[in-house]
Amino acid sequence: MNSLQKYKKLFFSTFKLSACTFGGGFVIIPLMRKKFVEELGWIQEDEMMDLAAIAQSSPGAIAVNASILVGYHVAGIPGAMLTVLGTVLPPLIIISIISMFYQAFRDNAFVNMAMAGMLCGVAAVIFDVVINMAKNILQKKRLLPVIVMLGSFIAVRFLSVDIISIIIICGVIGAVDTWHQGKIGKASGKR
Repeated sequence: MNSLQKYKKLFFSTFKLSACTFGGGFVIIPLMRKKFVEELGWIQEDEMMDLAAIAQSSPGAIAVNASILVGYHVAGIPGAMLTVLGTVLPPLIIISIISMFYQAFRDNAFVNMAMAGMLCGVAAVIFDVVINMAKNILQKKRLLPVIVMLGSFIAVRFLSVDIISIIIICGVIGAVDTWHQGKIGKASGKR
């Protein structure tokens, strides 16, 4: 596949994903995984999980962050620019159209019912993301990621710890763990 075809595929893939994604950035992650990992094979499963984690912990919209990372990973800076454009255009178009007819949409019972139904679908997709990410972590058979994942959930859900604090603490734990694993790898490689 030449560069032009790859760029077109990147743009139209993210455009379609963004146009069919309701419920925020967490919903686009499993769709990107399916498209870029399973269908196109441009990204490995572990890489996608890492990109998703970076996108979620970076400031800004998760869908845009994930698009930047996926586009850059696949095709460098031009790929990142195309995927951002492909991700931002559908909501911009849809919101522009809806804003013209806001009064009619706001009080429409059918629109309200459709939105309530979409909430159920969004919850299911977010649950799917959590299960897939947890499954990937559990397959590595390391205790620290499981402890961090459960500790983060408990801290946010039951102790009302600020999410920014959780991200910073998890980042520090991850950095220390990566550094420690690197030292272990070097030590075992010398023997």
